[in-house]
Amino acid sequence: MNADLHCHSTVSDGQFAPARVAARAHAGGVTLWSLTDHDQLGGQREAREAADALGMRYLPGVEISVTWAGRTIHVVGMNVDPENEALQRGLEATRNGRAARGVAIGEALEAIGIPDCYKNALRFADDPDMISRPHFARYLVEAGYAKSTSDVFARYLGDGKPGFVGHRWAKLADCMKWIRDAGGEPIIAHPGHYDYTPVEFAALFDEFIQMGGKAIEVVTGSHTPDQYREYADVARRYGFEASRGSDFHGPGEGRIDLGQLPQLSDDLKPVWERWL
Repeated sequence: MNADLHCHSTVSDGQFAPARVAARAHAGGVTLWSLTDHDQLGGQREAREAADALGMRYLPGVEISVTWAGRTIHVVGMNVDPENEALQRGLEATRNGRAARGVAIGEALEAIGIPDCYKNALRFADDPDMISRPHFARYLVEAGYAKSTSDVFARYLGDGKPGFVGHRWAKLADCMKWIRDAGGEPIIAHPGHYDYTPVEFAALFDEFIQMGGKAIEVVTGSHTPDQYREYADVARRYGFEASRGSDFHGPGEGRIDLGQLPQLSDDLKPVWERWL
């Protein structure tokens, strides 16, 4: 099973519309796919219709922004009902404030001598209310301030950098309730991406389990090969099911393309087995 259960479209911060992401996934050999836009379900119908037309199995998904221990983490809600009202209300509340944060990011970048960032970042966003750091990163690369989007985050937009603006996202407990109410499964996205100490990670995993969490991403485009092994060990230690997804946003962004990830270790239980 070539499962890719984490990627993004122009409905949030990806480069391609949902149908085009589906076509790229299919071309990459994906057989089980999910579109998981940030805090947004607006691309689910197009994604499912495109997947059905291409003969790919499809699971509806969403990636929810959460504030935990003062930092942002992401939780993927997998196999959710996109029409569930509780989930829709929760995501709407979470999205509130993105536009104001975008203005603040623009102001912070202007303060270090990079003008008109907010206006130009909007050119890369289909929905002004969904503007986010990748939209700014694409403009900064286009304008020659950095060589790549990862370079932008390292120099300007990552935590503690001049253009970073914090935001209070959803609570972990609320996020997991929305996913459960929508019939889905919460999955901690790309844990290797978070700057937590071992003690903080242990607390996060313990709290996640106490709230009914059963799965983490192990093989993901946001992990290095060493982190594939590290979080496979975490999954074994905590008894987590394992998920797999490229975290594709567009060509040239991220480490790997749709469908090109290595398979999970044979001894790990794939999260998707419960739905197939």
